Amino acid sequence: MATRLTYWILIGLVAGLALGWGLHVAIDDGTPAAAAQLKEIAGYFSILTTLFLRLIKMIIAPLVFSTLVVGIAHMGDTAALGRVGLKSLGWFVTASLLSLSLGLVLVNLLQPGVGLALPVPPATAASGVERAAFNLNTFVTHIVPASGIEAMATNEILQIVIFSLFVGVAITAVGEKAAPLVRGIEGLVAVMLQVTGYVMRFAPVAVFAAVTSTLAERGPSVLGELGYFMGSFYLGLLLLWALLIGIAFLLIGGRTRLLIRYVRDPLIIAFSAASSEAAYPRTLEALDRFGVPPRIASFVLPLGYSFNLDGSMMYMTFASLFIAQAYGIDLSLGEQITMLLVLMVTSKGIAGVPRASLVVIAGTLSMFKIPEAGLLLILAVDHFLDMGRSATNVIGNAIAASLVAKWEGGLDPRDSPDVDAAPSPAGGGPAVAVERFEEIGAPRPPHA
Repeated sequence: MATRLTYWILIGLVAGLALGWGLHVAIDDGTPAAAAQLKEIAGYFSILTTLFLRLIKMIIAPLVFSTLVVGIAHMGDTAALGRVGLKSLGWFVTASLLSLSLGLVLVNLLQPGVGLALPVPPATAASGVERAAFNLNTFVTHIVPASGIEAMATNEILQIVIFSLFVGVAITAVGEKAAPLVRGIEGLVAVMLQVTGYVMRFAPVAVFAAVTSTLAERGPSVLGELGYFMGSFYLGLLLLWALLIGIAFLLIGGRTRLLIRYVRDPLIIAFSAASSEAAYPRTLEALDRFGVPPRIASFVLPLGYSFNLDGSMMYMTFASLFIAQAYGIDLSLGEQITMLLVLMVTSKGIAGVPRASLVVIAGTLSMFKIPEAGLLLILAVDHFLDMGRSATNVIGNAIAASLVAKWEGGLDPRDSPDVDAAPSPAGGGPAVAVERFEEIGAPRPPHA
């Protein structure tokens, strides 16, 4: 039996599908006035989704900063930090290449764009998405924040990670003098985990509003128009899931089944809200339950949100070659491999950018003389595709953190309690995470 939060999210998802579909069927008569009315209704529902995502953004920066600094402080030395970092980046590169390569193979086998035979638009035709051309200077300098406060204010996760690394390493170097600061940040961890529980109470409402808004405005017909493309992409995601979970079984063993059970809540949140960021707090809690040491989870997970977006990577390869196929543009194997490597690099600098995958795709298309206006083909269904790639990003990062923990001496021994038993006040997460952080000295907040 799933937790109460999972049930309510699923209820919100189904109710949103029914209401959104019903509104579209009842109002849409093919006229501009009806389309405008549906867009207005969708706008009202999207307010709830926006509020939930803003609540998530509100807690991301302090949660990442506090858990990462505490984790580094308890690693004990910079050698351990460097070792964990290298293992994490090594896996990120491997997983990224797997995702991109699988997308490349499948789009060539299934050829979802072949047969559309779209006329090539003028070179000046725009996609409506701002391009992001790769610039080494901008890419490197953007990694380091000009201000730690600014990085937190703008939710630049990679910059927050860099700032937290400096603070954590400095605390380790200072030693006993920094002990009061460590205790204060440990208290912040406990508080933010409790706030996470409060915020997650709104998840079912946000899921209901997001699905209602999308279907009311666009209607079910949009799913059929590009159904083969969407089906091909979701098949690719399923194969990627099987590949990643298979690797986890090989390296971690049968305990991987528990990981899949623990991450189902963040998976449902990411899928329903089409946002992997929305699932970050719950993913952190799931890893705590699974036995990933807090010092590992709090380091690998935020780093993964910049370097290990497996679902987004597959989508970038898939969408870019789909557009080329739709316009009848043949790319040689060498050009496709070059595109894969370009996407591998350019995707690392855009964490936190709205519709980041589309931004990277727009910049990549121009490099290979593919019309940028081709993005208009997939914009209509991008939200539904984003649901799948967001969930994939979550499972990819959860497996990454678990593997690094395994390589760093193994997962913590767990009592393996039933994941469905005795849900916490927030629906099954923060209380468990608080207990795990108490193991490294954090105080328990009231009512946790």
